[in-house]
Amino acid sequence: MDLGLKDKKVLITGGSKGIGAAAAEVLREEGAAVGVVARGREALDKIKDQLGVAVYQADLFNHNERERVFNQFVQDHRGIDILVNNIGGSNGGSALETDMETFKEAMELNYFANVHFSKMAAGVMKEQQSGSIINITSVYGRESGGKITYNNAKSALISFTKGFADEVIKYGIRVNSVAPGSILHPTGNWQRRLEENPEQTKQFVKDNIPAGRFGRADEVAHVVAFLASEKASWVVGASINVDGGQSYMNF
Repeated sequence: MDLGLKDKKVLITGGSKGIGAAAAEVLREEGAAVGVVARGREALDKIKDQLGVAVYQADLFNHNERERVFNQFVQDHRGIDILVNNIGGSNGGSALETDMETFKEAMELNYFANVHFSKMAAGVMKEQQSGSIINITSVYGRESGGKITYNNAKSALISFTKGFADEVIKYGIRVNSVAPGSILHPTGNWQRRLEENPEQTKQFVKDNIPAGRFGRADEVAHVVAFLASEKASWVVGASINVDGGQSYMNF
């Protein structure tokens, strides 16, 4: 299916590996002009060589760095049509054992950074009366699970997605989120756990994922590409599970 994304200007945060890199590959295959921003130089150089995307190095935990790299992308590409907010990470332990600074760090990376990029992108998209913003959240933002700091931040991002979507759709900007379940990729936590404790990890899959396997990053990326396109023109403020049935929610 031709999604009509040829020459669309796409910025992907946290896009040098995992789901972000898979989204970059799928969107490049659709003919989009893709820019990837991440912290690690080596991973950025690798994806640039592999996919021919533009790359930007920045510490997205830092407010000023986010503004710098966003403005650079817009200047280089003369605008932005699609933003994929993939930046995030997991930290801490149980609530009682986790200090408040760690909670704040989780919110900064998983929530505030994404809100910041969304606001900046919407400011540009408003002028052109079109655009698509996709937030990568998690099934653990829709129900309890995972580390509590991550769970809380992703839940907040899902809520922001709906609220912001309702605010900016009048300007032709669609905001949605994709909530992946457990995804296996070479640089992810599940790969590490599989190597460290294969039997326990296989039992997790058996007990928790009805489809009987981990998801792949490209399976998330294809949903991102659909939401980015006009084929999803009437999808506004949605949170779409991509999880092989892992979530317990019935909507």
